[in-house]
Amino acid sequence: MKFAYRFSNLLGTVYRCGNLNFTCDGNSVISPVGNRVTVFDLKNNKSDTLPLATRYNVKCVGLSPDGRLAIIIDEGGDALLVSLVCRSVLHHYHFKGSVHSVSFSPDGRKFVVTKGNIAQMYHAPGRKREFNAFVLDKTYFGPYDETTCIDWTDDSRCFVVGSKDMSTWVFGAERWDNLIYYALGGHKDAIVACFFESSSLDLYTLSQDGALCVWQCDTPPEGLRLKAPTGWKADLLQREEQDEEGERETTVRGKATPAAEEQQGKVKYSRLAKYFFNKEGDFNNLTAAAYHKKIHLLVTGFASGIFHLHELPEFNLIHSLSISDQRIASVSINSSGDWIAFGCSGLGQLLVWEWQSESYVLKQQGHFNSMVSLAYSPDGQYIVTGGDDGKVKVWNTLSGFCFITFTEHSSGVTGVTFTATGYVIVTSSMDGTVRAFDLHRYRNFRTFTSPRPTQFSCVAVDSSGEIVSAGAQDSFEIFIWSMQTGRLLDVLSGHEGPISGLCFNPMRSVLASASWDRTVRLWDMVDSWRTTETLTLTSDALAVTFRPDGAELAVATLNSQIAFWDPEKAVQTGSIEGRHDLKTGRKELDKITAQHSAKGKAFTTLCYSADGQSILAGGMSKFVCIYHVKEQILRKKFEISCNLSLDAMEEFLNRRKMTEFGNLALIDQDAREEAGVAIPLPGVKKGDMSSRHFKPEIRVTSLRFSPTGRCWAATTTEGLLIYSLDTQMLFDPFELDTSVTPGRIRAALRQRDFTRAILMAFRLNERKLLQEALESVPWDEIEVVSSSFPELYVEKVLEFLASSFEVSRHLEFYLMWTQKLLMVHGQKLKSRAGKLLPAVQFLQKSIQRHLDDVSKLCDWNRYTIQYALAVSKQRGMKRPSEPRGSEEEAGASDDDDSLHLLGRGHGDEDEDGLLV
Repeated sequence: MKFAYRFSNLLGTVYRCGNLNFTCDGNSVISPVGNRVTVFDLKNNKSDTLPLATRYNVKCVGLSPDGRLAIIIDEGGDALLVSLVCRSVLHHYHFKGSVHSVSFSPDGRKFVVTKGNIAQMYHAPGRKREFNAFVLDKTYFGPYDETTCIDWTDDSRCFVVGSKDMSTWVFGAERWDNLIYYALGGHKDAIVACFFESSSLDLYTLSQDGALCVWQCDTPPEGLRLKAPTGWKADLLQREEQDEEGERETTVRGKATPAAEEQQGKVKYSRLAKYFFNKEGDFNNLTAAAYHKKIHLLVTGFASGIFHLHELPEFNLIHSLSISDQRIASVSINSSGDWIAFGCSGLGQLLVWEWQSESYVLKQQGHFNSMVSLAYSPDGQYIVTGGDDGKVKVWNTLSGFCFITFTEHSSGVTGVTFTATGYVIVTSSMDGTVRAFDLHRYRNFRTFTSPRPTQFSCVAVDSSGEIVSAGAQDSFEIFIWSMQTGRLLDVLSGHEGPISGLCFNPMRSVLASASWDRTVRLWDMVDSWRTTETLTLTSDALAVTFRPDGAELAVATLNSQIAFWDPEKAVQTGSIEGRHDLKTGRKELDKITAQHSAKGKAFTTLCYSADGQSILAGGMSKFVCIYHVKEQILRKKFEISCNLSLDAMEEFLNRRKMTEFGNLALIDQDAREEAGVAIPLPGVKKGDMSSRHFKPEIRVTSLRFSPTGRCWAATTTEGLLIYSLDTQMLFDPFELDTSVTPGRIRAALRQRDFTRAILMAFRLNERKLLQEALESVPWDEIEVVSSSFPELYVEKVLEFLASSFEVSRHLEFYLMWTQKLLMVHGQKLKSRAGKLLPAVQFLQKSIQRHLDDVSKLCDWNRYTIQYALAVSKQRGMKRPSEPRGSEEEAGASDDDDSLHLLGRGHGDEDEDGLLV
């Protein structure tokens, strides 16, 4: 089994903090997610997280006008220059301070960052190779407090900067003679946003108290004059002009002098109007704004979750709607002005709103609190997650979107699992219920309860899907229900501590239960639910899982060990010491070192690989480990996050944060502010004076391998991380010798020796050669060629076919290959069913996805044909004697009924559904 797993995607978190950006075509949203950046493709219904990460949470993202480059800056001032075309980091830079905003000029030649009370303009990186991508051009001073926002004119001649000192500053990007800088006042609160009008120096400024000022400039952009050089530059230019032009230069200069004297007037601004958003006088702070210059549309977001749409400069209200009860942190408009993106950091919510049709294009929200558990569907297409917020979300692994959210639980979800069919989800919760959800009708069709109120800590379903079991945290009992009737079948007693994990044997009707009483008990579901074995451990059991073939049991204990047992003989076959592999970090407020803190850490979740040879372990650390079960050695270790904004990330504390009065982490920096909005004295309506800022601790709460074996998922503090096999750059030949070359493979194809060519291609294991060899076989010879394959190569051919279904257009051709292989070698492969299971499940997943897509298209075509036939039949049955008006009325009613038939099944969308 290969272990070239690399970070593939981030699900479960759609927005954390920072600014949203639309791509230049307006079809995708770029959203900061912690220390990563996710691109949501709204046209193709996909989300993709870039394979890069910053040291801290992303503070701001600047996008170049052509959409090729992006500058990603984190809270520590570190910047990454990223190519969005090849999805790689081109340059690292440190701005030596916290940066609030960054913006490219419209011509793409420069960009400005606001840092502290200054603005710095840099030369933007070009297409050619450069030693230093960021070259500082000018530094602009003026504001007395921190700068907050930037905007450029359309011709890139000037830019404007807003500040917390209630002033707005207009600066020239060049050395203009009549505009060096211009300061504007008129506001009574910090400036939130400022925008230039299209092809003009006219300006709009918005402050946090909900005031909008309209400023008019007396000079057009063409009226800006370059400042004449002085000093040695002027003498040099004058000497060159005299040498080249002589007397003509003198006459031209003499004529130009009076004109220059007439145009000595400086640029001036005057305030035309001042408008207010909060006319009722409530304490609703303006937090974000965006302006589209072509259609003159202003979008403003407020701390109460309300957003307004106004038309400028008349300030006509178009819409006033509420999207949530949390603060809107960022607003962005796409290039056409049709879609508006909103980000709410309090809920982790991302919304894209089409304001003309008043409908959602995208509405996604992660778990409000941390995710606790996850489970893969049997075909690997879906992932279900449960969180401390009581929500159960189902994610599509291909698109990366959540398409259904169940909110029936009233407390935190502790366990989730799929049944063997893949259409039923069973969840346990601290609210004392176990619920079963149907993925066909998206409803809760079973609710299992206990005779006495109890808190369930885990859940498991047997391979038949008929028996549901859940472990109690307070009564130390295991409850067994029937899925068909919903009745309680039995209550299993015997444990003397909280139940920490349950797992059914995949091959037999045996339930394993792990508890804090240092035992694992095996219960026989057939023989009156009696205890068959009790396995004694050296420490408290935290997780338990069976190998896919049911012949081995793995248990994670509190002393950082993983113990392996033979469930038939009740004998321990081995153990792994994982304390040194956890490598936990030191929290900011810890009194002890990280080395001593690691003694109290352990693995809390386990999962076997698809072939059962390796085991995946994670827990109270930022590392996920893959161990070889038989050899009991560490195969690979993954660092799931490098985000220093989380706690317990560093092994040693920073001495700069240590003072004579203690650690600076004890001083709450955000005690007087709520998400950047200042809180006045106690007794006001907004703000909670008892709330404190804290860093979440990095940890892994659940791990699962995909049934296909191609990827694995982990629920962490960062979100739902997906790691998949990186097969593009992997050269992994099979029984290769010097006789196998690409030239000999193609020579065998020309000689129509297809079997030998395909076998040599699989030994070389190059994807393009494999595709060329398989597609060279005529369709009527597929059965003959597939029957001549050795048994060892059949599994490799099936894996290649499964991966080809995802990218190839030759659907029928590869389906014929799959059918012939399974028909010819089906009986022989039964003896190796355990090893072939991941490949078959991968194949099933790929075929099922095509089946869903084609069936939707066929259903739509069938309904369209039925509609056309119904309309034509209705019109053909009309008699000529009927009046014209009645015929039109009858036709209209028939069209309405047919359209209602067309719309059935497409109107019930979830709050997390994608509406395009």
